[in-house]
Amino acid sequence: MNKHALITGITGQDGAYLSQLLLGKGYRVHGILARRSSDTLWRLRKLGIADEVELIDGDLTDLSSLIRALQTSKADEVYNLGAQSFVGSSWQQPLLTAQVDGVGALNVLEAVRIVNPAARFYQASTSEMFGLIQAEMQDESTPFYPRSPYGVAKLMAHWATVNYRESFGLHASSGILFNHESPLRGIEFVTRKVTDAVARIKLGLQQELRLGNIDSKRDWGFAGDYVEAMWLMTQQAEADDYVIATGRTTTVREMCRIAFEHVGLSMEDALVIDPAFVRPAEVDVLLGNPAKAKAKLGWTPRTSLEQLITGMVDADLRRLQR
Repeated sequence: MNKHALITGITGQDGAYLSQLLLGKGYRVHGILARRSSDTLWRLRKLGIADEVELIDGDLTDLSSLIRALQTSKADEVYNLGAQSFVGSSWQQPLLTAQVDGVGALNVLEAVRIVNPAARFYQASTSEMFGLIQAEMQDESTPFYPRSPYGVAKLMAHWATVNYRESFGLHASSGILFNHESPLRGIEFVTRKVTDAVARIKLGLQQELRLGNIDSKRDWGFAGDYVEAMWLMTQQAEADDYVIATGRTTTVREMCRIAFEHVGLSMEDALVIDPAFVRPAEVDVLLGNPAKAKAKLGWTPRTSLEQLITGMVDADLRRLQR
């Protein structure tokens, strides 16, 4: 019999790539859909799988809908990817972020405990929990110091996952994923903002790119690689927490340079530093150590930063030319 998976956040970047991966492995894939916007399925359509997933109306803030989704899907594996995922917005919407990202994860865990405690659970944790870093390279033992309402809410969800694993014996794992991007990334995220702007400037549709702190450093990987690590965590005999990263950190400035040079443009001619985009509390450096994931899961990233960024620029060029 095919396994059944239930994915919250199925219409997001990670949800779409994870759906594609699981469908390829013969899973029956169900997704919780919170109907809040006019076109939520474009990523699934982009990957050609919109008709292959089964959508269930529900919301992370509504426990009753999550219980029904677990009952309807008969899920063997539950992946909680749903979130208010844009860090910048969390300062303007801290209570919503806490409800969706923190309490929402607790609601999913409780639904699993009530309906099927044998189901395997994955929580999408984040490198933003490290925030003001306490070690030069962050791994599973590095203390957390979140610097945004988003990071705080995700830290609640992370510890709730640990607590349900230890208190109720759930097979509940957290993937502490560092920044992971793709052509399916939302336009509000810095990598996609850059690649879209570079494509527009190349085509004469835009003159400048406005950014805030371009000296902050991030560990960027490809989302399509990272969802494989999510699946591998749910296949282990014992649940655990894993840092998923490339082990390489790069400034926003250098990431921009890669994008501009790919299309033969000078970054200095178009980049404008705008204080409006500077965050109230900045995370200056993130650099993940994925040694545990490599040793225990057999996972390593396959896509370099250069391949990721140039591929995103090319995808945006194709989209805009159409």
